[in-house]
Amino acid sequence: MSTASEVRTPDIGRNSTEGDSTGRDSTGRGPAEKDSTGRNSTGRNPTRPDSSAEATRPSWAADPYSDALRTGHGPLFLRRGDGWLLPLDVERWCARADAVDRELLDRCEGAVLDVGCGPGRLVAELAARGEAALGIDVSEAAVAHTVGLGGQALLRSVFAPLPGEGRWGTALLADGNLGIGGDPTALLRRLAQLLTPGGLLIAETALVDIDERATVRLVGPLAGSGPEPEPVPTPTPSTPFPWARLGTPALLRYARPLGWRPVDQWAAGDRRFVALRSRSDRSDRPTHSSAEPPKSTAVISSQRARNPSPDSAVDDV
Repeated sequence: MSTASEVRTPDIGRNSTEGDSTGRDSTGRGPAEKDSTGRNSTGRNPTRPDSSAEATRPSWAADPYSDALRTGHGPLFLRRGDGWLLPLDVERWCARADAVDRELLDRCEGAVLDVGCGPGRLVAELAARGEAALGIDVSEAAVAHTVGLGGQALLRSVFAPLPGEGRWGTALLADGNLGIGGDPTALLRRLAQLLTPGGLLIAETALVDIDERATVRLVGPLAGSGPEPEPVPTPTPSTPFPWARLGTPALLRYARPLGWRPVDQWAAGDRRFVALRSRSDRSDRPTHSSAEPPKSTAVISSQRARNPSPDSAVDDV
């Protein structure tokens, strides 16, 4: 446990590639994340409707995801090309961390990277605990909401250069974010690069044993109440993007050949989780990286990391 009163999270600062404290940067969005969801730059708190004239514009006028975060509720769906719909739990994402979330966060070690942080309830909870944490997301609305809750977040793809590569203690893939990029192997390899050797990955898996990859798009409210309701057309509909859904057995099938070691599995409420550790060496990590150097340029006051490893990004204080 660090005894310093100030703990630097890895490389959260202002430079030519990283952007300001709201996460707006110049790197562009990564090739494999939900890059269709980052169109709202208003930064308004979705739990507090704006009283301005803009608040009276027709619903879903920006894009479905940003508008859902702005209002704090759905309906919001992932839709496959064949019309199959997966409801997304926007209300829970926009609420404060619940008991299941808090149990999840109790297991984190060192500085935490929340991949696909969404509106930021997990990052905000860690910040309230005094833990070093950073959220990344490709949605401007999500990053703005996270910052509004008191968390630190960057507008960044997990596949883009990130602060403190190879030094994060824990990476989180909650709320279906195991599907980012539609390629579990590529995502797991990338996370191994981001974590410290032997670092912890906590991933939320599907409730059923599934291994699915698909091209999907985000859609908003449904018209009608028939057996096959159609999405209401939106002025700026989500563009298609690759996604995956994995149950626990499928995740383990992808993870083990890459050197990940399962350390725990548990269920809480109607959610399922797996904890894995990365390899304890760096033999599978690149010798050259375009990522920012590990020296931090920003400080989060009064944040302490839990049980940092000797190579943890929070040791340079």
